[in-house]
This record gives sequence, structure tokens and C-alpha cells, in this order.
Amino acid sequence: MSLVLDPAAQDLLFREARTANTFTDEPVSEEQVRAIYDLVKYGPTAFNQTPLRITLVRSPEARERLLPHMAEGNRSKTATAPLVAILAADNEFHEELPALFPAFPAAKDAFFAERPARERSAAMNAALQAAYFIVGVRAAGLAAGPMTGFDFEGVRKEFLDDDHTPLMIVNIGKPGPDASYPRSPRLAYEDVVTTV
Repeated sequence: MSLVLDPAAQDLLFREARTANTFTDEPVSEEQVRAIYDLVKYGPTAFNQTPLRITLVRSPEARERLLPHMAEGNRSKTATAPLVAILAADNEFHEELPALFPAFPAAKDAFFAERPARERSAAMNAALQAAYFIVGVRAAGLAAGPMTGFDFEGVRKEFLDDDHTPLMIVNIGKPGPDASYPRSPRLAYEDVVTTV
């Protein structure tokens, strides 16, 4: 069975997707980011939980606060990207569950009363939402440069609080010259999928 998604969309979202390392200076608007979120917010998660929190780093002052926390190899990319997003998991996401999962409002207390359970679930589901976010950036015709090379605790202290755990930092914009490496190999279906 073939995919129902148009081949051009398949290419845009997956086959041509690369981690961008350089960007043009064309700005990324609030409207673009809102459109991305309005699309990807529908991606499925467990109990419809929505632990992903996005901090947009737009001001020069905020960027100057972020740069010292970036790994040296990522600093210049983050310094020049039109928009930088800090993606984090909200470990108190369960407070929203009665409204977000009305089919089972008791899920908040039944499964997430204890902080360790919330942290595990928040990390997994926010990472899933982060992947949707990156695909949404592609759907907007932009490139994403997701990175985990940074001081997680430093970013948490500088931009978040004890209830939020940084997951990744994503540089966003139109790709610049030599923005990405050539496509690297991928594992074959047989190397990944096992039927039992």
C-alpha cells in the first residue's frame, strides 16, 4: 500500500529534511510560529497530555543570556539563527488533564499524583511533541536545527524553573548557504522492524 500523503509533502517533511546549521537573516514571524503550533497541537500523546513548553528567544538580550550555555560548536549557529526556541517539559502538566482529557478527568490523580511519574511521562510526551514541532517547522517551509549540546541546568536556571526540564534547543529559519550535511545513511527496514 502506498502512502496517501502527496510525494512533494513527503519530501518536504521527511526526505529533504536536514538539520540546518546556517540560516538566512529572513525573520520568522509570530504568525508563522502560531501556525506551526496550531497544526502540531493535534499530534497524539498519552491521555492527551500537553507537557511541551516553548520559550521563544527573540530579543538580543535573551540571546546573549542563552549563548554562554550553548556548547562551543553550537554557539555561532544559535547566535545567527533568526529564531531560537527552547523546548522544555512541564512536570506539572497534570494540572491541565481534567480539561484536556475529559473522558477520564481522574487521570490527573490516578496516574500522576507522584512527581517521578509525572517527570517520566512529561519527558516522553514532550519529546513526542517536540518531534511534531520540528515537522511543523518543515511544514511551514522553514528549517530546524535541533540541538542537545548545551548546559541543561544552566538553561533551566536562566530561562525556566524547577517545574520545567529542558529537552532541546531548536534554531529556526530559512536555510542559508551550505546549511546542512549531505544525507547520511539510514538503517534498513529489516534492521529496525521485527515481527513476532
